[in-house]
Amino acid sequence: MNRILLLLPLALLATVPHAAPTLNRLGFVNVEKLVASVPGSTNYLNLRKKVNTDLGKRQATLQTLMNRYASTRKAADQQAAIKAQKDFLAAQKTSQTQLAGAFKPLATKINSAIATAAKKNGFTIVVDQQVAARTHLFVYANPNSDLTAAAIKAIK
Repeated sequence: MNRILLLLPLALLATVPHAAPTLNRLGFVNVEKLVASVPGSTNYLNLRKKVNTDLGKRQATLQTLMNRYASTRKAADQQAAIKAQKDFLAAQKTSQTQLAGAFKPLATKINSAIATAAKKNGFTIVVDQQVAARTHLFVYANPNSDLTAAAIKAIK
């Protein structure tokens, strides 16, 4: 009985390191820079610029028509605003489909490069720097956690 009591703490000590949680390292990348560094990304970047310009103009037109209707309350102005809204939504949906198709081959290269850089540098989680900043996901990030340069190196 005494031997079992003596061996039990030793057995527990032997299993504790295996039960301890592993530390996760969080890194970030600037996806915009990665996209620009991928060979063949100019078609996607040009398309995105064109889409942003077109949707921006449509949105400005829609806002103007909605403001006009808000001030006049005329049925014709309401119909014009509704038509502009439908046109905007249709253009937005078409644009999203086009952008997704153009980005698909780039995404494979970018995701692979990020995974390679993260594994090589011991990171377990990587987030998009711009998304994290825009959504206030993080308050602080150590500059040493930036994997953008390492991912760009992995792309080339």
